[in-house]
Amino acid sequence: MIAFVRGKFAVKNPAQVVVDVNGVGYECQVSLNTYSAISNQESGQLYTYLHITENNQTLYGFSEPSEKELFTQLISVSGVGAATARMMLSGLKPDEIIKAIVQSNARLLESVKGIGRKTAERLVLELKDKLSKNLNDSILTSSVTNKVENDALTALISLGIPRPNAEKAIKNVIEANDSNIQLEELIKKALKNI
Repeated sequence: MIAFVRGKFAVKNPAQVVVDVNGVGYECQVSLNTYSAISNQESGQLYTYLHITENNQTLYGFSEPSEKELFTQLISVSGVGAATARMMLSGLKPDEIIKAIVQSNARLLESVKGIGRKTAERLVLELKDKLSKNLNDSILTSSVTNKVENDALTALISLGIPRPNAEKAIKNVIEANDSNIQLEELIKKALKNI
């Protein structure tokens, strides 16, 4: 098993990264979450999972060990393949997936392409106990600031702004201003920041 690859990012796009490790290129399928984490880096390390099927061998890369761990948990559920798990990690942040599963929010999971009602319910049923043991209480406690940030993020995405760009703009506005910023002001300033 290849645990990680470290080297220069020879090719980088939202779906895959080719890591040049001493002249050997490792093609890694990545989620949008990982891509946004490494998009500004020329080189680095990806934690990997080698997925072997009857007809194919695919290397999946992750910017954080916790994302890799969540990926392996997701594919352990019947009906969730590697491509679907990657789609989930592209559509939602890892902590959003964990929170949805622990709080039995199957509807949020269904919002991801490729996840139907039965699969969402199966994810909750099979992973709720496992994930709640590892879950940090801070993820479950939602502050007012997080609600405003989430509402602003939803608004920006509905305007057609890619999620990573919207998240970055909101983060920049929050850091530059008072954390008690109003929703409307946050959206306006974030739009100027993009």
